Amino acid sequence: MRLELTAVSKAFNQGRPNEFWAIKDVSLEIQPNQVTCLKGASGSGKTTLLSMIGCLSRPTSGRIVLGDKTLSGLPERFLTDIRRHTFGFIFQQFNLIQGLTVLENVMLPAYPLGLNRHDLVQKAIALLDQFGLGDRRADQVQWLSGGEKQRVAICRALINDPEILIADEPTANLDTKLSHEFMQLIATLRTSEKSILITSHDPVVFESTVVDRVVEMCDGRVVES
Repeated sequence: MRLELTAVSKAFNQGRPNEFWAIKDVSLEIQPNQVTCLKGASGSGKTTLLSMIGCLSRPTSGRIVLGDKTLSGLPERFLTDIRRHTFGFIFQQFNLIQGLTVLENVMLPAYPLGLNRHDLVQKAIALLDQFGLGDRRADQVQWLSGGEKQRVAICRALINDPEILIADEPTANLDTKLSHEFMQLIATLRTSEKSILITSHDPVVFESTVVDRVVEMCDGRVVES
């Protein structure tokens, strides 16, 4: 699905003495069915930009268009629906819920959609099997290794079959070996006709042959694409 940003800016504490513009006049078109990496140091604005693309926050100004929908002007209830059906999220800290099993964590994003529970369980098990975690589905997530938690996070992001997969600094808490393994998983997902958007300052990610396009950011602006 085509994604286009036009003159997007994001301010925090606007109108106050500590006003800060995290994103400044970014225009960008993200092609469907490709792996795009937003590259930049911490504080470059890539995570803020990602949150607006994924309908987790709104731009202060500018326009974000997804397919034929202008996201930046939609009421919150519509944004929530688009977020649930269109995007899958892999967070830097994994954001798994301790005390729940692997299977329960994977199913969580699908509960608001009201799917048949039996079908949902079978779908979650199939994803866990696909990523080599079928035998861990009854384990609580705090017992898993870092690489296993990452794969659970990927399964959770895929449970609603999103068109766009968003990964924010996905290798930040992984060693080099596991980072390469993550990119191999991304290579596998690339064949499923999903758009994949990654933020990273890790060379393992932005130098990977899996990535179709690197967009470099600095101080809230796109400086190279």
